[in-house]
Amino acid sequence: MSDPLSTLSLTELRERTSAKWRRYDPDVLPLWVAEMDVELAAPIREVLERAVATGDMGYASGTAYTEALSSFASRRWGWEASPGQMTTVADVITGYTDILCLLTEPGGQIVVNPPVYPPFYSYLKAAGRRIAEAPLGVDMRLDLAALEETFREVTAGGAPAAYLLCNPHNPGGTAHTRGELEGVAALAERYGVRVVSDEIHAPLFYAGETFVPYLSVAGAERGFSVMAASKAWNLAGIPAAIIIAGTKAADELAAYGNSAHHGPTHFGTLAQTAAYNDGEPWLDALLPSLDRNRHLLATLLEEHLPGVRYTLPQATYLTWIDCTALDLGHDPAQHFLEHARVALNSGLTFGTGGSGHVRLNIATHPDVLTEAVRRMGASTHRG
Repeated sequence: MSDPLSTLSLTELRERTSAKWRRYDPDVLPLWVAEMDVELAAPIREVLERAVATGDMGYASGTAYTEALSSFASRRWGWEASPGQMTTVADVITGYTDILCLLTEPGGQIVVNPPVYPPFYSYLKAAGRRIAEAPLGVDMRLDLAALEETFREVTAGGAPAAYLLCNPHNPGGTAHTRGELEGVAALAERYGVRVVSDEIHAPLFYAGETFVPYLSVAGAERGFSVMAASKAWNLAGIPAAIIIAGTKAADELAAYGNSAHHGPTHFGTLAQTAAYNDGEPWLDALLPSLDRNRHLLATLLEEHLPGVRYTLPQATYLTWIDCTALDLGHDPAQHFLEHARVALNSGLTFGTGGSGHVRLNIATHPDVLTEAVRRMGASTHRG
């Protein structure tokens, strides 16, 4: 199978009308939002083409989607999650927001680990919840001591509290170990904090690294996970997601599943079912391409921006770059947009620890990545 990241030229990519390619002017190289510059995997394209050809444009139904995830999880991770533990939902953000609102009261506190995916803040605040931060360590790993202190603080008044875990972590691609997750589960039980794990990037792990589903660790039986195929197979335009309950949270999930909530689109479930059932060969071709790009980025940064700090991601195609040594201010993404014509995500939107940082998406043609970093380097030497 050909390299998925080297198939499309920059000219072809610029014909796309999605946010990644239309948010900025045509001279800007976009390495920001979580879209990959790939063609659709053939099994997914075929099932969607068949639906269009036959006019199959109705509402989602049936259990094929949850059964597909169950089978994929068993093959890929050796994790047995029954479709009976699952319910479908419109997308991952809707899933974790709804479950966190089920577990907490208006004004209740949700713990997050900054720097972290910006919607962890925005959607929960819009839902009337307060955010409590337990920052990652300087190594971008979970700091269990900081987490325990925050759990102690948010539960001191007796109100229900919850923890939104990002597994693997976005940004930076940290792969949480089984030991770390068991530590999380133990703390959650000790303080009565309910855990919801966003695991949308779960299939995107590099060789030598292992994805550990949160619900697979000892002590996580009262937790929830939210999964989707949308990041690994580039399906953001037709979202769908699945909420999975731990064995001691089944009644709560059943109550949610029977309540009024937004379900996924038919196209979303068709595409993601095909991804889980038949998309592994495409995924297995993609991962070495991403692996080459994560190492290419390290080489490029050393050559063109030797002052920055970059930790090789263990998972995801999203990287976290510390630009503080470049003296570009609190928001280096703004500098790179204005002076290099490269669009990155501003670290400021990721909460505490984001100042002076950028998030860069490596899921693009290596030539685009090379030119972007060359421009970024040149922009720091302006007279």
